[in-house]
Amino acid sequence: MKTVILDAYALNPGDLSWDWLKASGECEIYNRTPAEKIASRCEGAEIVITNKTPLTRETLEKLPQLKFIALESTGYNVVDTEYCREMGIPVSNIPSYSTEAVAQLTFSLILEITNAVALHSESVKSGEWSACSDFCYWKIPLSELSGKTLGIVGFGQIGRRVADIAEAFNMNVVAVSGHETDQTHRKNFRWVNTEELKKQSDIISFHCPLNKNTENLCNGEFLKDCKDGVIIINTSRGPVIDENALAAALKSGKVKGAGVDVLSSEPPKRDNPLLTSPNCFITPHIAWAGFETRKRLMNILESNVKAYLSGNPQNVVNK
Repeated sequence: MKTVILDAYALNPGDLSWDWLKASGECEIYNRTPAEKIASRCEGAEIVITNKTPLTRETLEKLPQLKFIALESTGYNVVDTEYCREMGIPVSNIPSYSTEAVAQLTFSLILEITNAVALHSESVKSGEWSACSDFCYWKIPLSELSGKTLGIVGFGQIGRRVADIAEAFNMNVVAVSGHETDQTHRKNFRWVNTEELKKQSDIISFHCPLNKNTENLCNGEFLKDCKDGVIIINTSRGPVIDENALAAALKSGKVKGAGVDVLSSEPPKRDNPLLTSPNCFITPHIAWAGFETRKRLMNILESNVKAYLSGNPQNVVNK
């Protein structure tokens, strides 16, 4: 049996092990795979493992020996799952591995905007505090989270964990979800519709999947209806936000600050408007990158592959 990993580096740059996979048979591990080499590298493989390297219908049609696709991610839009369903090829993803890590980064971005830690640290190191006439100073207005309203768009496991943390900060939480569940155990929480969320939220954080209903959800019309000085956070999928609209709102001051871990194109094009927008903090898709998080992902990936080999595929997204 031959297994091919098309883009191993992001998950495992060297601090984890592929020994469990190598023990199962022939294994070819590629750190990265350019588009023109995808089909040739997958040739003869029974199992293909991919993260962001796409497996289109055109490519899959060239792989008659392919029996199983294992993703190194929760999202599965890089695979033509409809074709795989037609051909009886199960596709397994990695569910619920990054909840704590994404919630942590969400608040890292929020706190950077409200407390400006990096700005003030650099100011101190440049000598401003040493030259200051007073015992303290601040370069921009700072604000507390207590009493503010956090709007959460998408209330799955990550959205709920973000709400937990917001509660610890004594924030009010309003949420929009396609599936409203009983949240009566939460204090200062309400289900609202999108219009109410826009009008009431001091901070809006996106934790929704990317689909036809959420693509460009945060557009110019959406932002126009938000509070003046709203903070926008996106750790879900880049295309949820219309980047030109957000850049314009940051420039005008309608949006006080934005924190995003995902962009519409990754790596971003050099002319992405958010790269030069004021008060916009961008991290390179790192919410999932903590060692513990990647180790958890690797363990689930191993379990998915072993489940397939035992004849009982699990976490299949194209049943």
